Amino acid sequence: MQTATQRLNGIDTNALRGFIDAVDQDHRSGICGFRVTTNWQGGVKTVTRVDDWRLGGETHPRGFVIHTDEPNQLCGEDSAPNPQEVLMAALNACMSVGYAALCALEGIEIESLQIESAGNLDLRGFLGLDATVKPGYDSLRYTVRIKGSGTREQFERIHEMVMATSPNFFNVSRPVRLEPTLIVD
Repeated sequence: MQTATQRLNGIDTNALRGFIDAVDQDHRSGICGFRVTTNWQGGVKTVTRVDDWRLGGETHPRGFVIHTDEPNQLCGEDSAPNPQEVLMAALNACMSVGYAALCALEGIEIESLQIESAGNLDLRGFLGLDATVKPGYDSLRYTVRIKGSGTREQFERIHEMVMATSPNFFNVSRPVRLEPTLIVD
């Protein structure tokens, strides 16, 4: 007997529960891999291709492009978001997925959800002017504004769950080992 589709916050909750059960039964079905390829376009512009991804040993096509550039003041043409803005957008988007899915599983309808992130860089680190200045952030600040049918306690619990389970929250908040390879043609 097939269960009727139940959608909440744009999420098919039956499909999500089914996926959770499948991964719980066989962890290999939840192993996924993502890959992007970025090509320099001259100046400080790049184009990144997202061709496919893998889930449970199967490859699935994508076909997206992400453009980056820098503001005029940082020697760019201001034609696209810069890498720092894309980094924060990726963090916010990943957490948004968590809020939407967790609220849906709890039967909470979201009326609005907004995540605003911000951070300050000291460009002396990036420019190599001062070895004591980090080229990255000391911290990122973010504010989640959520409104819906849940109680404050439910939203606080979901907020804690998002911080505990969001891949990009994890990736940004903890060191991730990078494995570089350089090929010079």
